[in-house]
Amino acid sequence: MGLFDKLFAEFIDIIEWLDNSNDTMVHRFARYGNEIKYGAKLTVRESQTAILVNAGKAADFFEPGMYELTTQNMPIMTTLESWPHGFESPFKAEVYFFNMRRFTDLKWGTKNPIMLRDKEFGPVRLRAFGSYGIRIHDPLAFIQEIVGTDGHFSTDEISSQLRNLILSRFASILGEANIPVLDLAGNYDDLSDYITAKIAPEFMEYGLEITKLLVENISLPDAVEAALDKRTSMGIIGNLKNYSEFQTAEALRAAAENPAGGASQGIGLGMGFAVANKMGQTLTQNNTRVAPPPLPKTTQYFVALNGQQTGPFDLDHLAQQINTGDINRTTLIWSQALVNWTKAGEIAELAPYFASMPPPLPPQ
Repeated sequence: MGLFDKLFAEFIDIIEWLDNSNDTMVHRFARYGNEIKYGAKLTVRESQTAILVNAGKAADFFEPGMYELTTQNMPIMTTLESWPHGFESPFKAEVYFFNMRRFTDLKWGTKNPIMLRDKEFGPVRLRAFGSYGIRIHDPLAFIQEIVGTDGHFSTDEISSQLRNLILSRFASILGEANIPVLDLAGNYDDLSDYITAKIAPEFMEYGLEITKLLVENISLPDAVEAALDKRTSMGIIGNLKNYSEFQTAEALRAAAENPAGGASQGIGLGMGFAVANKMGQTLTQNNTRVAPPPLPKTTQYFVALNGQQTGPFDLDHLAQQINTGDINRTTLIWSQALVNWTKAGEIAELAPYFASMPPPLPPQ
């Protein structure tokens, strides 16, 4: 630094920071010997906060605005230095600017697969990645816990620690959620919101606020995905018998359109016999009458009438007796589904038939 630069820096009267980067979180204003002229102009722009540090201790805080550094707007610094009234000499202090805007599109992802136990597939390994956003919430805590004396602090210097924190909590939450692997894609938003709320207090310990965490993809190993693709293909094919017949018909059509001499004719003839045999089997199956399945058994009920056991009756017969009044809500009924004789009004199958009938008259 030349003599002119030294003299100019000692009596600098404009203190400001214009950020030309996209990742700078904290910037220490550079000047010679940390000397600032009394009455210097401090400009703090929107999305910035400035802190004066004196003898290693954070002194005065400045929100967005323009300030003239005097004893009136530096009360803490004035107290620390015990300046006499009318002090006008240069003073020594460090000025740190904090970028309070959101830092977005920071990446996170699994270095190694996460082992989980899935109900359908058993033990599986999953990989995941996404993005997150942060901003400085408490500048004093941030400079004490993370920045220290770093004069130029960027997101790269803390992203690894934050990424490890996210991955640790993500693995625990994914294991506790017990969501089937095939249903994870439908729960990305819920996972994102839950993880954000879970790790927010830990970010606050660093003076940071996590604004949003996104789960962009959760994937299986290549071999497992290939097996799933085969399983999906079989589901699309559907009936394998019909698919085989379709393939045979397509092969016959291709052979007919591309004759290649006697050998081809022999192959075509053999395939023709095979198809004819298959068609004969299909016609035989169609002509064979298949007996219908037996009728389902209906529940048989026994009714206690006039102290005598009657029955068995089916449900339709009981409905007729209810309509005629032979059976009321207090009539005892028994079937194989019932352990003991039960009042008709307490049997679920008979409840609809009593719905339109008034209850018995109360005793007078």
